[in-house]
Amino acid sequence: MNIHEYQSKELLRKYGVAVPNGHVAFTVDEAVEKASSLGTAVTVVKAQIHAGGRGKAGGVKVAKNLDEVRTYADDILGKTLVTHQTGPEGKEVKRLLIEEGCDIDQEYYIGLVLDRSTSRVVLMGSEEGGTEIEEVAEATPEKIFREYIDPAVGLQGFQARRLAFNMNIPQDSLGKAVKFMGSLYQAFVENDCSIAEINPLVTTKQGDVLALDAKLNFDSNALYRQKGITEYRDLDEEDAKEIEASKYDLSYIALDGNIGCMVNGAGLAMATMDIIKYKGGEPANFLDVGGGATAEKVTAAFKIILSDEHVKGIFVNIFGGIMKCDVIAEGVVTATKEVGLEIPLVVRLEGTNVKEGKKILEESGLNITAADTMADGAEKIVALVK
Repeated sequence: MNIHEYQSKELLRKYGVAVPNGHVAFTVDEAVEKASSLGTAVTVVKAQIHAGGRGKAGGVKVAKNLDEVRTYADDILGKTLVTHQTGPEGKEVKRLLIEEGCDIDQEYYIGLVLDRSTSRVVLMGSEEGGTEIEEVAEATPEKIFREYIDPAVGLQGFQARRLAFNMNIPQDSLGKAVKFMGSLYQAFVENDCSIAEINPLVTTKQGDVLALDAKLNFDSNALYRQKGITEYRDLDEEDAKEIEASKYDLSYIALDGNIGCMVNGAGLAMATMDIIKYKGGEPANFLDVGGGATAEKVTAAFKIILSDEHVKGIFVNIFGGIMKCDVIAEGVVTATKEVGLEIPLVVRLEGTNVKEGKKILEESGLNITAADTMADGAEKIVALVK
């Protein structure tokens, strides 16, 4: 789950992570009011969307007076920002962060992620702050330093100091940088984060260390124990189909193709999308109904797939292990009747109760094309859609 920058800073502030003072604003008048309350000579007006690259897209402006705050707020609110992370359709800006300016001396990068190869959280740092870390990794990988953290003891002081030295943080800011890293790690672990990225981390001419920007992502599988985090969720920033899928505990991700996929198991779902592309088609989604799907879940999955106007055909690919093929077949028949399906539907069933499942489909009287194998099903749906 993603949250906005202002929410990330609000959370980090609770852990003692130094961030600039700022307030969220939803209207131009509110932006001016918040800027006035800050009482600083320089105010930063920042678009709040779930995507990076906002500055390059014109979503971050530095205002030197309240008139400029009003001008920039009016320009950014309601604007569709297109960045390298939004895709060509962009995202509409519906809220702003009005933040005090700071006297920047140097910019750095700090990030915490889970390294699956070592099963440890890794703290990354670079003196190339303000730049996309992917660009740094490609152009100057030697400038990215890493500290692998033992989960039994957590981030150690010597690790934070070593990273700060490697990043060339000024001597008079080292202590604050070490404290910053420790607080960031605590926030990361206690809130089940998957990413904590500060870019840029800045030192000021007064020797302070601040998170000028902040990005926090959270492990969706841990949200059941993070009730406070779920309150930060902004549904306006998420795909409506993905929101609907989450209500039924379905794993759904919208794609750009025209062949809807309904599969049980993430690995099989990935393989299904691969073979559709191999056969010349384009998958419209990733959809894993899980191992314990009911007829209700299958019906919901069909409705979600069909809510995508680009879908011209559906491929159901089920391997019955825990999942029983007859249950899936009943769900497919129920969903087909309920939604009044008018586009091609190819179903491949294999595994537990497969004979019963195929019999249900055959006796339904519906226009359902059966497939014997995954490759056979992919060929058939691609041909029908074309």
